Amino acid sequence: NIVGIKDATGDVARGKQLIQQCGDRLAIYSGEDAITLSLMMGGADGTISVTANVAPALMAKMCSSALSGDSQRAREIDERLGLLHRNLFLEANPSPVKWALWKMGLIKKGIRLPLVELDAKFHIQVIEALVRAGIELPQAA
Repeated sequence: NIVGIKDATGDVARGKQLIQQCGDRLAIYSGEDAITLSLMMGGADGTISVTANVAPALMAKMCSSALSGDSQRAREIDERLGLLHRNLFLEANPSPVKWALWKMGLIKKGIRLPLVELDAKFHIQVIEALVRAGIELPQAA
């Protein structure tokens, strides 16, 4: 049985239309972190998130704030995560996520083929996004 739909089109208007058309018959999940809050404020049930791999507590708090009606808190968190939402897609997923997790000291460096390492030209941008989100990085990483 189908119980929900993941909308990863990046189109807020389309997502909100989907929410209206499905009503309570199907759960609607955002699949595009940059518009998750907009969709949730429009009635989406949650997210299937890339950013949550790197900042799970913040994404969970943003979603729970949105679902409970605390739009101010949800917006504050979304603003904090905005650069991370964007910079985790500087190259194809999951390379930026894996590099960020390594930089955070959570996994060993390296990935298996057919994936490739995040291009060094993007390292500073990912670090800046992590710092802006308030994620502490170990000194040795």
